[in-house]
Amino acid sequence: MTRDVISTCPVCSSELSVTRLQCRSCGTAIEGDFTVGRFGRLNREQLALLESFLRARGNLKELERELKVSYPTVRTRIDALVRTLGLAEGGFVDDVSGEALEPDEMASLRREVLERLARHEITADEAATLIRSRKE
Repeated sequence: MTRDVISTCPVCSSELSVTRLQCRSCGTAIEGDFTVGRFGRLNREQLALLESFLRARGNLKELERELKVSYPTVRTRIDALVRTLGLAEGGFVDDVSGEALEPDEMASLRREVLERLARHEITADEAATLIRSRKE
C-alpha cells in the first residue's frame, strides 16, 4: 500500500526533508537532502481545495457551489492556500523587522521559539503569541 509522505515534523512543525529516493522498477537509489517541494507542504484539505479549484478552472463562484460554503469562506481558504505555498505578495513577513520571510526562515523562527519554551525562558502563551505573530 502506497502512503503519502508527510512534510511537516510532528514534533516541532519544521519542514521535513527526504533523504532517499528509490526506483520501484529497477531498485536504483539516490541519497541526498531533498525538499518535498512547494506542493508537499499542503495538508490533505488544502490539496482537496486545490483540486477543486482546478476543476472549477479558478471560478470561485463554481468552487463555492462545489464546496457548499460561502464566497468569503472560499476566499479565506484560497488565501490560506496561497500563503502556505509562499505565493502571497511578500510571502511571510517578520512582524518585528517587516521583512519578508521564506518558509525555511519561518521554520527556523518557530524552532527558536520552541527551544526557548523548552528552556523555560518563556511561557506557552508567550510562545504561541510569538509564533502566531510571525506567520503573516
